[in-house]
Amino acid sequence: MVNIDRYKVAKKTARQAMSEAKGQAYDDLYQRLSTKEGEKDVYKMARIRERKTRDLNQVKCIKDEMDQPLVRGQDIKHRWQRYFDNLFNGENETMDTQLDDSFDDLNRCFVRRTQESEVKEALKRMKGARRWARMVSQ
Repeated sequence: MVNIDRYKVAKKTARQAMSEAKGQAYDDLYQRLSTKEGEKDVYKMARIRERKTRDLNQVKCIKDEMDQPLVRGQDIKHRWQRYFDNLFNGENETMDTQLDDSFDDLNRCFVRRTQESEVKEALKRMKGARRWARMVSQ
């Protein structure tokens, strides 16, 4: 029991010392930031904080057309841009779909076109689609 009591007292003392040291460090930081040189430190701290918030769990390495790894953000962005440009606008053999002629003349019937007012009404009823309804109504 004596060891537990000493542990609790030591823990409380350490916590108080940390609190005082942290408070003193913040006071020094605020005084330093209030100076002219401190303005540069504010921007430096903001950049560091922004870098820390980036998602580090995401893999930042892909391969280009020649299987060379790309690690820089700008290179990766351009590679994705080329990929999607080729996918949607380029020569892609897998996208050639042959439409079958399964509809004969007897199977075709009149289908009424959807009116703009019907679309607006459906968008208004959808949850979270108010923004879209406003965009359509403009």
